[in-house]
Amino acid sequence: MVIARTSADTEHIDENATKRVVEKLLIKNFRKFREFEMSFESGLNVIVGANDQGKSTIMEAVNLALTGRWQGRLFSGELNPHFINAEATQEYLAFLKKSPGEFISPPEVLIELYLSESNETNYLSGNNNSEERWCPGFRVRAALDDDLRNEYIEHIKHPSGLTRVPTEFYKVDWNSFNSKPVNPRAVPIRSAIIDSSRIRLQSGTDYYLKQIVEETLTLSQRSQLSAAYRRAQEQFSTEASIETINETLDMRKGSITRKSFTLDVDVSKNNTWGSALTPHLDKVPFTMLGSGEQSKLKIMLALARRADDVRVVLIEEPENHLAFGELNKLVHHIRQNSEEHQLIIATHSSYVLNKLGLSNLLLLGNTTAYSLESLSKETSKYFSKLSGYDTLRLVLAKRVALVEGPSDELVIQKAYKDAHGRMPIDDGVDVINVRGLSAPRFLELAEPLERECVVITDNDGDYESAKERYEEFLDQSFVTICIGENNALKTLEPQLVDANGYEKLNRMLGKDFGTDEEVQDWMENSKNKTEAALRLLESSEKLLLPPYLQKAVDALGKGNNR
Repeated sequence: MVIARTSADTEHIDENATKRVVEKLLIKNFRKFREFEMSFESGLNVIVGANDQGKSTIMEAVNLALTGRWQGRLFSGELNPHFINAEATQEYLAFLKKSPGEFISPPEVLIELYLSESNETNYLSGNNNSEERWCPGFRVRAALDDDLRNEYIEHIKHPSGLTRVPTEFYKVDWNSFNSKPVNPRAVPIRSAIIDSSRIRLQSGTDYYLKQIVEETLTLSQRSQLSAAYRRAQEQFSTEASIETINETLDMRKGSITRKSFTLDVDVSKNNTWGSALTPHLDKVPFTMLGSGEQSKLKIMLALARRADDVRVVLIEEPENHLAFGELNKLVHHIRQNSEEHQLIIATHSSYVLNKLGLSNLLLLGNTTAYSLESLSKETSKYFSKLSGYDTLRLVLAKRVALVEGPSDELVIQKAYKDAHGRMPIDDGVDVINVRGLSAPRFLELAEPLERECVVITDNDGDYESAKERYEEFLDQSFVTICIGENNALKTLEPQLVDANGYEKLNRMLGKDFGTDEEVQDWMENSKNKTEAALRLLESSEKLLLPPYLQKAVDALGKGNNR
């Protein structure tokens, strides 16, 4: 139900709020996501997530809600079973096979884009959304078409052969929150999407590039371009050589037809400048440029447009195909234009992340995205000063080992390789040196992502005190805390000496010490710590592990065959 709203309700609109065009995205049963929602900030938004985490789905969903198109084509004509979330599909098929003959609606696909209130978006306002909240926005819904209900019921009577959701019985609606169908020409918010990993060409011209060029030009300039192209077409048949060719063809038509037979240029509406003309750089056609140059050109053109022309720019992995110098220039340009547009960028690059700023970071989880602002003030401040490299590593890894120093990092890699025959990184396990006692901050970052973390730490002579530092994480299923319990063995080196003895360590280190104390003194010397760990890593002999390190290796290796 859509309720009325008085003009007094919209009389005052915060102009600062209008800079944030897209406020929130909600997804249901669409591709990667069963249920997902995320909020956006004004200016720059940098989305970071592992492979197959759904970054592309988010970018395309925002663009789909704003344009009604999927990769340049109308979504209503592109809908197929692969758009339906896999989990929702399996539940649907399981119900049909368990209860043949019973009616069940196929999974509904829903994308809702909540917009900021402004004078230009107010007419899109209503409460036809999942939150039943009055605000402007767009709603894309794909569900069973009532007009095809009887045919659908007949189709599912014999479900044994069904392996996918029958989307041929669906109807796609693209409405604003006031329940009215969207007129694409009247959409007040223009978007541009650039995916550098896919160069899509349609009739010689990339769809998005054509859109960018068209909207960069004024109405008068577009008219002049169309007229000039039409004149060039019409002049084709007046060329002397073409007239001669047409006379020859007409003479040889034989008895096929009595009508004049000639060749000419198609001047119908389908043959517009966009299907034949292509941008050139230094007289080289766009399609013949390198992938990096193509991607950079599209991004530059999109950002060059006035904010009034394009409000939302979506860029996926701008680092693709670009050398470091060119990437540096591009990132600088993106940064300069982040106040003109609302930018939503997906990246794997720690360099891009650092240059654009951790304050704009959105960490992608299974059901939502998290900003550093969702962390405690102290932790947020810590990560804002830290290089984005380690932050990105935690987000992208399947499992993470958090260690206190470089020697611990090398020993854990050695222990893992001894146990599993591979280095940790080969199994998606990243060993991160958190430099001292900052592991709890990384766990706070990992918590909303439910990233599996194993913490390996010294007891420093007080096991209970060391354990207390992680008290709030001890009951978390995704966290394993590994601390040596023997207070006499304060750090890594005495733990290793106790487990292996000096004779075995002599062989692995290439040394000739006479007692455990001698080898321990050498290993604990700050000048030798990293060298000792490196020699252990390079040794072909397996290292015997103290119980807390064995616990860590077992936790890191679990599920490798999943």
